[in-house]
Amino acid sequence: MSPAEFHEIYAIMEASFPEDEFRTFEGQRSLLRNPNYRLITEKDAAGVIQAFLAAWEFPLFRFVEHIAVSPRMRGGGLGRKLMERHLASSDKPVVLEVEPPMDELQKRRIGFYERLGFCLQTYEYRQPPLRPGQTGLPLQLMAYPRPVSEEEFRRIRDILYTEVYGQPPQSNA
Repeated sequence: MSPAEFHEIYAIMEASFPEDEFRTFEGQRSLLRNPNYRLITEKDAAGVIQAFLAAWEFPLFRFVEHIAVSPRMRGGGLGRKLMERHLASSDKPVVLEVEPPMDELQKRRIGFYERLGFCLQTYEYRQPPLRPGQTGLPLQLMAYPRPVSEEEFRRIRDILYTEVYGQPPQSNA
């Protein structure tokens, strides 16, 4: 990936997520060296990145860490197209994190994933902080193509904590 492409992706990330939901520029760029991490993009005819999906590949599942569409292209189905292509290419379960359904935007986001076949999980989950000085975020996992058992959830959570967030797994829950 060229530096210019990464800058395009990071600009979409900054426009799409609160600061506590993505890493610093250097922190995010350092993930490109991890063999389990991939950035998948959707480009226009001129080669400009319109949307991206950031995913992790593990033996038991895939984890979609971020999916975002450029603000000027939202509402045109690019996010759905990118996610459907990612799901179709997977022979393993796919998980992602969402904010709990407290307001209308969060409910709409969950509905988007449910229409793609994801199931909202009710197990207690907290995303570790992505930047120094931040606290963890209370989130929920969604799983595709079916709900996961509590035992599967714990294994998924522990892999996310150690591999994605560099944290020790939780000792309880």
